[in-house]
This record gives sequence, C-alpha cells and structure tokens, in this order.
Amino acid sequence: MEIRNIAIIAHVDHGKTTLTDSLMRQCGMVEEGVSMDSNDLEKERGITIYAKNTSVVYKGTKINIVDTPGHADFGSEVERVLRAIDSVLLVVDAQEGPMPQTRFVLKKSLELGLVPIVVINKIDKPAANPARVHDEVLELFLELGANDEQVEFKTVYAIGREGIAKRNLSDESKDLFPLLDVVLEEVAVASGKENDPAVAQVFNLAYDNFLGRLAVVRVYGGTIETNKDIIVKHGTESRKARITKMFTFSGINRVEAQSVSSGDIAIIAGISDVYIGETLCLDDSVLALESISIDEPTISLNFLVNDSPFAGREGKFVTGRQIRERLEKELEINVGLRVDFEPERLEGDTGPSYYKVYGRGELHISVLLENMRREGYEIQVSQPQVIIKMENNRKQEPYEELIIDVPTEVSGAVIEKITKRRGLMQNMIEHSGMTRIVFEIPTRGLLGYRSQFVIDTKGEGIMSSRVIGFKEHAGEIKKREVGSMVSMISGMAVTFALGNLQDRGVLYIGHGAQVYEGMVVGNTSKGDEMMVNPIKGKQLTNMRASGTDEAIFLKPPFELSIERGLETMAEDEYLEVTPNSVRLRKKYLTDTDRSKASRKTT
Repeated sequence: MEIRNIAIIAHVDHGKTTLTDSLMRQCGMVEEGVSMDSNDLEKERGITIYAKNTSVVYKGTKINIVDTPGHADFGSEVERVLRAIDSVLLVVDAQEGPMPQTRFVLKKSLELGLVPIVVINKIDKPAANPARVHDEVLELFLELGANDEQVEFKTVYAIGREGIAKRNLSDESKDLFPLLDVVLEEVAVASGKENDPAVAQVFNLAYDNFLGRLAVVRVYGGTIETNKDIIVKHGTESRKARITKMFTFSGINRVEAQSVSSGDIAIIAGISDVYIGETLCLDDSVLALESISIDEPTISLNFLVNDSPFAGREGKFVTGRQIRERLEKELEINVGLRVDFEPERLEGDTGPSYYKVYGRGELHISVLLENMRREGYEIQVSQPQVIIKMENNRKQEPYEELIIDVPTEVSGAVIEKITKRRGLMQNMIEHSGMTRIVFEIPTRGLLGYRSQFVIDTKGEGIMSSRVIGFKEHAGEIKKREVGSMVSMISGMAVTFALGNLQDRGVLYIGHGAQVYEGMVVGNTSKGDEMMVNPIKGKQLTNMRASGTDEAIFLKPPFELSIERGLETMAEDEYLEVTPNSVRLRKKYLTDTDRSKASRKTT
C-alpha cells in the first residue's frame, strides 16, 4: 500500500482539528462524535495542545495525518512534526486571513522545502472573502521568500464543520474527497524504499504508564522490526538499544505491528533515554540524520512547595520531592520545557527553595499547572519573568509580533495601552468597522495584558502573537495599573465587609470564602496596595434603628484562573495552585515581614 505523509498547520481556531475529524469520519476510520482533541483541557479550551497522529485510507492509499497545535506557545510541537512529513495542508480562515501563527508555521514549512496545499476554510461565514484571503496568502508566500514551485500552490475551498471541500468555489460538493484527491496528486509517495538501509528519526515523544517513554518516528528507509537490536545515533555519538513493541496508526487507534516499512509513521517502545531528533538504524555506518532544532523558552518562573496557611488541605502531592518527580516526568515528553532543579540563589535570598522552570509562554506554563492540579498537586509559583540574554555586553530580550483585530471605536485605547508597554506599530488596516493593527512588542510588555485587552475591547477583540527572536532590551515597562487588596486578618469573608470593599476595586472572593493574613482578596483601581479586613461584620447595638437596613448587593467576584493569576500577580506575590483553588498571596504574609524584606532589597 502506498503511503503519503502530511501535517495540518494553521493559526489557532482556523479549523484544523474539525477538518481532520471530518476526514476520518468520511473515510470510515472513526465513529460520529470522536475527535482528535481527546485531552480534557483541549476539549474545555477548544484548542489543540499536543500534536497527534492519525491515518485514513483513501483509494488504496494510506495517508498519515499529523494534527498540530495552532497556538504559538506550543510552536515547538509544530517544528519537529514538519521534519517528518512530505507536505502540509495550510488551513486559513476565509474571514480572518493569515494570522501570526500562520506566518510562523508557513515560514518553517517553506524553509524545509515543503510545497503546501492551501485550504481556505469556513467559506460559509457571513463575512468570508475567499478571493481576498487567497491574495493575502500569496503575498505571505512571496514575503517569506517562497520559491517558484511553492508559489504555485494548489488551493482548496472548504467548510470543515460540514465536511465539504471544493477545487473551485463554483463546484458542487458533498464531501471532502476533492481535498484528498489533491493530496494524492500533489504529495510525493513516501513508501518504496524498503531495500534501502533501515533508518528512522524520532520527531515526537509520548509516555505510557506501562511501556514508559515512547518515540514517535518516521521510517525513511528499510524496515524496522521489534525485538531487534538497533543503534541510536545523536550527532557523532551512538549507543545500542532494543525495540520491545511497535505500533502504527489506524484512525486514532494504535495497532501493534511486528515491523514497519519505509515511509510509515510508528510508535516505538523500549528506548528509555530516546530524544527528539535522534536517528535509529541497524548499521553503524549509516550517517545520523540532521538534528531537529527547537526554539528556546522565553519566560521563567519558580515552582515552590505550597507553604500558605491553607497548605495541605486539598492536595495529595505536596512535597518538594513529589513536585520534582512530576517535573522530571513532564520533561520526558514536553520538549519546549526546561527545568533547573538546583538554581543559583541570589545573595541574601532567604526564601523557600524552588525549581526554576522555563517555558514558551504563559499558556504553556498554565497548561502544565492545570494538569498538575488535576492530578492532585499543590504548588505555588512566582511571577513569570522574561529570559534576558547578554550579547556583546548588551541586554537582549524576546520580542513578539502582535496582531490585534478590534472594533474601530476602541482601537485608540488599545494603541495607547500597547504603546505604553513599548509596542511599536508596524501597520494598521481598517475594514468593515474593524481595525487590524500589527505591533512589534517585547514579550515583557505582553505579560499581564491579555485580561486588560478583553476589558478594553468588551470581549470583541482578537489578539494573537508569535515570538520573532531576541532584540535589544527595551528598558523599563510600567505594566501594572492596579494595586493589591491584601487581607490583614484570617477568617471567613462576610457580605458587609465585601460590600464596602467592592467600590474600591475588583474582588477575587465572595461571601463565605476563607481568607488568611497576607492573602490577596482583590485589586484596587488606583494602583496602591491596600490592607483590608474582609471578615468585619456590622456592629450590633441594642438601639432600635429609625429605618430599615439597606440590602447589600455583591457583584460576582472576578474568578481567578491560573492564566488570570499569572497575568494579574505582582512581583512580590505567589500564585497558590491547589486541586480546588487558585489564590494570590504575598510572599511575606505579615506587614512586618514585608517591611523587613523591603528594607533588605533597598
């Protein structure tokens, strides 16, 4: 059976996964309702976090498909997938057009010499403009330095949700088979090199509680078999290993296989220390394949044992050793993550011990924390900080390309806020009451802004970004425009106290919430830190009031999620994450301790 290998790439929410799900259903590989996004977090957030493999059989050809994440924080997943396939389906929204992650994934594809097939999706949207989007995609190809072959890309028009694809907008179609026909016509056959020396490369990792670390590989030549000794190569170094089990893909299911031939994608078990980019072969004379590079992390934060007054109430795993073991397990598969288990402590740093974790962005870190809390871990983390490099004795920091789409009437307020955060406007286009603005901004300037953006645009704005590299340090950025409302006492919050506090800012708690001294219960709109008493009740006397008491109406509290907490927290605060709660607290809980700490730093 012939084999074709493709990946589906796109900006977040442009319809990659929906399109893949429809392809699998129409080819009879899965039942109705089965989706590639099987992870609980993926279902809840509606985004793809982890790259996944599937396959469909069409006209006697096996087509391996890799569904990739669309969010920039998981870009490391996309980079390595592209090395293992022969073409990509570039999915672009027929209304939004190319977005930052579109540029990122397309640039990576073109650099590898791939010839994309462009799928203009969601052509049934009321404001869809496929012709305009096609021109914008062509301009993007030319801007990114595409060669003549790449510029002559094939275009397919689709409605992924309804499972319809067309070669031309005027065509009649009831299924996605026109898209699969284009794949068979344009994508090179991957199989047919069974007589070559056996060689495969690892492009993804997985983990199984029974089988341990798993390697997802593309077989480039020959045949790989189970229970056979193989050689694992990394650059000029090599070591011996043994494959204990292998699986191929049929739909989203793993099918155990005794051998895997050239061109196919497989999962291999038995190599406990295997890593991304390593070459597997049978003959030591075979040269190692070019290694797969992964972009560096951009932010760091500290992971600490939870030592708040409420520590240990909800969590199952609370010790430093348990947190370390969990992070070591995460490193097995999360290649965009880095952990320093013994970070160098600053002079005079007397706080609790910690592990320094490096990630690709706030979403990347928040997904890890969300998974940990669901597994029963208690943990507290420091404010995320961007990674600063020194080159030629000058500070360098990560920058991002930021694209926002906002209603024209609020564009002025957004521009003002981003400019204050050292964002430089690159382009602005108005269309049908919406304005698209392109900025170049330090990653520091974006940290903590997303929640404010939602408020400024009344939830109607769309913001997306991609890391473009390290540039000269932008200097001081004043980001925090609110102060913290800090409890000065422990106990249960009551309506009377909260009613008086809600006019001073935004509350994170409601009536009946348990608080402790040093816990952040809200923020102040004026930007000044304020000590408050959220448990203070109304003073009762034996004097009869001349009138009736006014009813107190509490606004719904601003519910802290992990992402909101990471964005909102100040430098002298920790985010406390437990299975049932997310709280903000001061690093030093009492006012006396905070005063002592401030004197030490000055």
